[in-house]
Amino acid sequence: MSPLQTEIERRLAESEPDIEVLLAEVLGGRCLRIFIDHPDGVTLAMCERVTVALDDLSERYSLEVSSPGGERPLTKPDHFRRFVGRRARVRARHPLPIGHRPMRNFTGELVGASEKEITLAADEGVIAIPYSEIRRSNLIEE
Repeated sequence: MSPLQTEIERRLAESEPDIEVLLAEVLGGRCLRIFIDHPDGVTLAMCERVTVALDDLSERYSLEVSSPGGERPLTKPDHFRRFVGRRARVRARHPLPIGHRPMRNFTGELVGASEKEITLAADEGVIAIPYSEIRRSNLIEE
């Protein structure tokens, strides 16, 4: 998780404790995209409140705040545990040795999520991927 996401989570925990920050990423150096979630679903009013709470960031970035949608990002161990049994796409930071060739991109069913790694049943077999090696991951709509 980036320092920026950690800071955003800390700030929102004070003003919007029920809103979870799923992912905060900077795109092209100017756009800050924030995916949020809430136990009762995300409303436009929630997105507006988050935008207002982070208004000072609009000096550096164009802010985009939205719900995760069907291809929800997975960024924390709890996210992966919550969706064991669902299909996901995972991009590794570095190529992982699978069979006779290194690979970075994997798609398959999440079959496990410990404190240190996820286990994915992919076409290439069952693969353990440490969280430290996950660059990006999201659910796949079924």
